[in-house]
Amino acid sequence: MEGKSLKFLRGLIDAISPSGCEEEAAKLWKDYVANFADKVEGDVHGNSIGIINPKGKPRVMLAGHIDEIGYMIKYIDKDGFLYFSTIGGIDTHIMPGERIWIKGKHGTVAGIIGRDPIHQLTKEAREKVEKIEDLFIDIGVKEKKEAEKLVSVGDPAVPAVSFEELKGDRVVGRAFDDKSGAFVVAETLRLLSKSNLEAAVYGVATVQEEVGLRGAKTSAFRVSPDIGIATDVTFTSDYPALKSETKRTKFGDIKIGKGPVIARGPNINPKVFDMLVETAKKEKIPYQVEAISKATGTDANVIQLTKEGVATGLVSIPNRYMHTPVELVSTEDFVNVSKLLAAFIRRLEKKTNFIPF
Repeated sequence: MEGKSLKFLRGLIDAISPSGCEEEAAKLWKDYVANFADKVEGDVHGNSIGIINPKGKPRVMLAGHIDEIGYMIKYIDKDGFLYFSTIGGIDTHIMPGERIWIKGKHGTVAGIIGRDPIHQLTKEAREKVEKIEDLFIDIGVKEKKEAEKLVSVGDPAVPAVSFEELKGDRVVGRAFDDKSGAFVVAETLRLLSKSNLEAAVYGVATVQEEVGLRGAKTSAFRVSPDIGIATDVTFTSDYPALKSETKRTKFGDIKIGKGPVIARGPNINPKVFDMLVETAKKEKIPYQVEAISKATGTDANVIQLTKEGVATGLVSIPNRYMHTPVELVSTEDFVNVSKLLAAFIRRLEKKTNFIPF
């Protein structure tokens, strides 16, 4: 991955942007895309849109959501301890002992989710999962008034974890679900910026996916695409807990570093699927296929159902440990997903027809 692209990815992952509070990451995305898109726009929902060749046909929408899961401050007690709820789905098992960054009124406030020492826990307490209403964030203050100078009810928070490079092309951090997709959309626009295209391309960093695919719904209505491809992350089966044959019969056989994951199923237009596979083969891009026999749980769901219907595809990035602070992905997969989407769009012509039969 090129230096500028890697720097952009690092900044995107480190930005604090839970659903409904995406502005920090959205600004980075817009500033990056403005270097090569014909036009960059935003909307009242918070979606960011980079446009190339706006008068072209067919009209293509690429969507990768830029929001992340996180926490929201609900209550401050008299001693300054903060009680919270989740934004999106988070496993309560992993919360105790986490360090936290709160997006406060005057900047980022550090805190921790407290936990009784193991010495003081009964056998029963050691084996049970804490209820979220019993957990709290400690920011080191002595009373409520001191806390209220730093944070307010409704402030968002995330685990205090940054982007980090591991061995080879592996990187780890929180929020690769799905700043990976928002990154890939931006990189695809960059690759297409000097191409002679027939298609119009609308790359969208969508908001509020983790709380109901909300940004994709409103932005797809605005863009009104003929073709829509969502880019998200998907589960891998290449680590110990999922390596057994029994597990793979349920989750499929998806591996990090083995290329884009092209979805197939009722949420996916069969001609879009076929063309993505043909493009991957022609460009010698490694790829994997994921069978999804129902709604995909991604932005592709609502894009498909926009207006009179959209020819929809889903291309995903393999992701270990999803919805934890240590999501692990491959930058080589990012490069190959971007190449695949760019090559697919270059092949589109005004006469390209995606009516399935």
